[in-house]
Amino acid sequence: MNAEVRLMKNMLEANDQVAANNRDFFASQDMLVLNLIGSPGAGKTTLLLATLDQIDDYNVAVLQGDIETNIDAQRVAQTGTPVLQLNTHGACHLDARLVQQGFQEMSITPDILFIENIGNLVCPAQFDLGETAKVVVVSVTEGDDKPYKYPATFHCAGAVIITKLDLLEHTDFSIDRFLDGFRAVNKVAPCFPVSARTGQGLRPWLAWLKEQCSKVKTEAV
Repeated sequence: MNAEVRLMKNMLEANDQVAANNRDFFASQDMLVLNLIGSPGAGKTTLLLATLDQIDDYNVAVLQGDIETNIDAQRVAQTGTPVLQLNTHGACHLDARLVQQGFQEMSITPDILFIENIGNLVCPAQFDLGETAKVVVVSVTEGDDKPYKYPATFHCAGAVIITKLDLLEHTDFSIDRFLDGFRAVNKVAPCFPVSARTGQGLRPWLAWLKEQCSKVKTEAV
C-alpha cells in the first residue's frame, strides 16, 4: 500500500468514526437526516426550497455546504428555516466532523435535517456524514448517463431525484435509459422525477420524505 492510498484509508476510517457518533446522536434525537448529493447546477437548492415550502408541519433545519460564499444559505434563510453555512474553502465534499461542529453550533433538534453537500458526484458519496440516507439529485440537462458513469454514487443512494422535469422535452434525456443504469446498481431506492418550478412530481417525493420521518420515530420507540 503506497503512502497516498494509506493516507486516504486513514482519512476515511477517521471520518467513519465521527460519522458513527453523528448517526448515534441523530438516532437518539429521532431525527431524519438527509445528505443531498449532486453536481453543480443539478437543482439541489431549488428542490430544497420547494420541499421546505411543502413541509411546514415539520421542524426542519439545513446545513448548507459550499466551497465558498453563503448565497444558497441566504436563499434558504428567506424561507424562515434555520440554516447554517458550511464552507470547505477548497475541499470538494463535507465531512462528518464539519457536520458535527455545524450542527452543534445550531443548538436545535429538528424533525428533519437536510445537509446539502458540495456540488460533486464523486467525493461526497465516499464520506459518510452520519446521515439516515443519501439523496442523489440529477437534472435532465446533465444527461441520462450519470448512473453509468458514477455507479458507486447511485449504489449508495437511499433515493434519487431527477430534477428540471419541465425541461425534459428540450433535452435528449431518457428516463428509461437512466432507470436502466440506476437499477443495474441499485434495485431498491425509489426514483422521483420532479420539477421544483412547476411542482410536477413533488407529491411522491414529499410522501416518501414523510414516510421516512415517521419510520425514524417508530424505530426509536
